[in-house]
Amino acid sequence: MKNKSRKERQISRRGILPVLGGALLIPFLGFGNSVTEDTDTSQEEEYETLLKPDGTTVKVKVSTLKKSKVVKKNISNKSFLNWLGKKF
Repeated sequence: MKNKSRKERQISRRGILPVLGGALLIPFLGFGNSVTEDTDTSQEEEYETLLKPDGTTVKVKVSTLKKSKVVKKNISNKSFLNWLGKKF
């Protein structure tokens, strides 16, 4: 009688595999993701459209423009290209 009750309580490999497989699938279900909060904050930032010398437009964050500093005022185009390292 004792042997019969012990066999009923034993968990076989076949009994563990579905539980183990189900536990490994939990991360793929996506519980607890807060990705939507991050996208909302990035959409609230203001952008300003600037014109590049070649005629194309660029969107730049206003906060980046406020943080920028002027290195040297009224420089020539030639010295600016030298500073960038471009050859003309």
